[in-house]
Amino acid sequence: MKTTSRKIKMLVEKTDTGFSAFAVDYPIFTTGITIPELFQNALEASSLCFEDENISIVQEDLKFEIDFQQFFQYYKVLNASFLAEKIGMNPTLLSQYVQGRKKPSESQTEKILAGPRARPPAPISVPEPAAGSSAGRPPPAARRPWSLRPGVGADRDAAPVR
Repeated sequence: MKTTSRKIKMLVEKTDTGFSAFAVDYPIFTTGITIPELFQNALEASSLCFEDENISIVQEDLKFEIDFQQFFQYYKVLNASFLAEKIGMNPTLLSQYVQGRKKPSESQTEKILAGPRARPPAPISVPEPAAGSSAGRPPPAARRPWSLRPGVGADRDAAPVR
């Protein structure tokens, strides 16, 4: 069985049911609920496409590209400037990726996709005061209010309003 000398470029999009991918230069289309499932299905669909030509396709023959313009349209809650700051990328460069004016490299794509999955920094540990002590705790009136409604927030320590 022969192998292909060219990479098969697959464009990945987010859908309501997971992900879809299609080959730019070949009649190959597939879907998957998760990215790993999509990759596996793309390999199977690509193998079927070249089966009659007796060409063997392996995962390394597939090159996946994320359609970032569509990705950010689908996830309207993602703020590109915030994401750029979070992942240490120039906001203008990320904006160009989102608008489709530039294509990110593989490493940039991985960096962008890892951004939403990145863990927030660990909370700062503050030692607890000794039992029965109110040291380090401001009086109730000095606490920041959680709400301006009576009986809630800073007023929670006050007598209930009747």
